[in-house]
Amino acid sequence: MDTTEFQGGTPRGAGSYYRPISDERPIALGPIREVSAQKLARGLAWFSFAVGVAVLLTPRTIASLGGIKIRRTSLMRLIGVREIISGALILSQGRRPALGVWSRVAGDAIDLAALTAAVFALPSNKAATVLSAVNVLAVTAADIACARELSRQQGLMTEEGALRARKSIAISQPPHAVYDFWRNFENLPTFMYHLDSVRTISATQSHWVVKAPAGSRVEWDAEIIADEPGRFLAWRSLPDADVANSGSVRFEALPGARGTLVRVDIQYSPPGNIAGAAVALLFNRSPLQQIDDDLRRLKQVLETGEVIRSDGSPEGTGTVKQQPARPLAA
Repeated sequence: MDTTEFQGGTPRGAGSYYRPISDERPIALGPIREVSAQKLARGLAWFSFAVGVAVLLTPRTIASLGGIKIRRTSLMRLIGVREIISGALILSQGRRPALGVWSRVAGDAIDLAALTAAVFALPSNKAATVLSAVNVLAVTAADIACARELSRQQGLMTEEGALRARKSIAISQPPHAVYDFWRNFENLPTFMYHLDSVRTISATQSHWVVKAPAGSRVEWDAEIIADEPGRFLAWRSLPDADVANSGSVRFEALPGARGTLVRVDIQYSPPGNIAGAAVALLFNRSPLQQIDDDLRRLKQVLETGEVIRSDGSPEGTGTVKQQPARPLAA
């Protein structure tokens, strides 16, 4: 069974760190007291189309409205294309347009950087440029509010802005066997390839080392906060961690002794808070988005005793120190 998003309720013993997806709720934007995130996203999509078309057709006029005089229009036209692509992406995602709205947030950041650079590099009306920057900031605030609410609804983000992944997979091993393997955190790097190592410090604490971009490493200490042998396990990083994170796993026996349904909930706060989360979601740089592959590798480890690697994905962490799995008793 492939991994699927877990839409279940709060596991017993999970506590406040495990927050189920809430129902849709309105967003307050200044004088607009209540607006649906879905409706706001569609409005932002059509706004992107309007701005994009206007920039493509009249780039110099749009630049002059921002107090900037330009000779070449190629950069402005690229901005117009980007706006149209963002609008199309939002509409193409139907009722799950969070990533499309985050693309608008990224575009807003580019626009603000361009306006700042223009003040120093091009002939400009400083007052008009500052006014344009204020307008972009207002739109950015709406984009961020909409993107965060949509991400919360879709289970991609928590109330606090941390990234979130909730997945499940069926494994043909009994719950106690799957629990025992996961409970030894030093086993995690055998199927979670973003983990470099996990070292046990005590019965409830461990030291984690994660692979980061450019060959760097990020480290923290974590503690177990809930432990029901064979049923449920939860942990979180200690307060002084550079990267705040938490996770929980629930082990449910499948009917007919057919194995275990493993439900995973992981939360992760990337550096840069909201900006870091947006970049991670847009460019697939978050370890959370690797959870599908991680769980498939866990299934291979527990059912066959090894991870099957192909030429297209040869990475790994070495031999799994485990006896080959045996079929469940009938």
